[in-house]
Amino acid sequence: MEESEALIRIIKAAIRRQGLTSSLEAYRLFNGFYEGVPGLVLDRYASALIIFDHTDEGVSQDLLQSICDWSLENLDNLESILFKRRRSPSNGVKNGLLIHGLAVPEKITELGVTYALNLQLNQDASFYIDTRHLRQWLLEHSLGWRVLNTFAYTGSLGVAAGAGGAQQVVQTDLNSRFLDMAKQSCKMNDLSPEKCKILAGDFFRVVGRMRHNKRLFDCAILDPPYFSVTGAGRVDLLGETTRLLNKIRPLVAHEGWLVVINNALFLPGKDFMDELKELCKSPYLSFMGKIDVPLDVTGYPETIVESPPVDPAPFNHPTKIALLNVLRKDQQK
Repeated sequence: MEESEALIRIIKAAIRRQGLTSSLEAYRLFNGFYEGVPGLVLDRYASALIIFDHTDEGVSQDLLQSICDWSLENLDNLESILFKRRRSPSNGVKNGLLIHGLAVPEKITELGVTYALNLQLNQDASFYIDTRHLRQWLLEHSLGWRVLNTFAYTGSLGVAAGAGGAQQVVQTDLNSRFLDMAKQSCKMNDLSPEKCKILAGDFFRVVGRMRHNKRLFDCAILDPPYFSVTGAGRVDLLGETTRLLNKIRPLVAHEGWLVVINNALFLPGKDFMDELKELCKSPYLSFMGKIDVPLDVTGYPETIVESPPVDPAPFNHPTKIALLNVLRKDQQK
């Protein structure tokens, strides 16, 4: 694709998102996978723009320079540009090379909640834009709940629940370095360590201990990575969602919620729904609905020119978010 054509598509997508700048500090400015420049994604985080290059061959220097020039001229309050190339042999470039400005922001605010950022912590940006609507749901529903956030990463979902008035939030992840970000976010929102507990450890061992201790939560969040293997177990979102669900389901209190996220790109939405429907044949588990990914992440009808590799329907994006309600046998009359 010619550089000029790619830039035109980026500008068209950015114009469509102009209304977001007044209400959001973190949003997707351009999703090239769907909006016509495959492999190129632009995200805005407060005063920073992140250019994600997922292509095999690398974005051309001419296009990269054109994006920087246009952005600095047209995007309000832009102070820094970070470039991340997923397939770079350099971890520094994978995690982010600052190509404009002196520093990147260390926090953003969304729906009145402040989240710590480390835009160079990992290959992503330490904060997932695609789960914005889930954070809003947690913020609006968590009052008085006990919440378990598994595979918490930097803890934004648990922080949203805590800010929404949850009685207690437990955030667990294998990587303590990621959980340090959750601790920072809790402090920023005056959430005490007693209210928001951080627990580093393997998912299978942590939930096993909780089951042994008969811990119960009003809401449990299951947001695993696409694939991982540890000494205690394996995560595979293409084939083992049911097994993971059954590990965490005993920790959900009567009439509690189980939030399930599956971001497997090559898992059709119908297959995921069929798996959930099979589980919900049990009288103790019900599918209550789904939470869509924001349109700035998916692209808008007038800007989308490409389709995902497999159809995510009835979900609107490969990040598939389902809400299940749990009944307990020991609470039935």
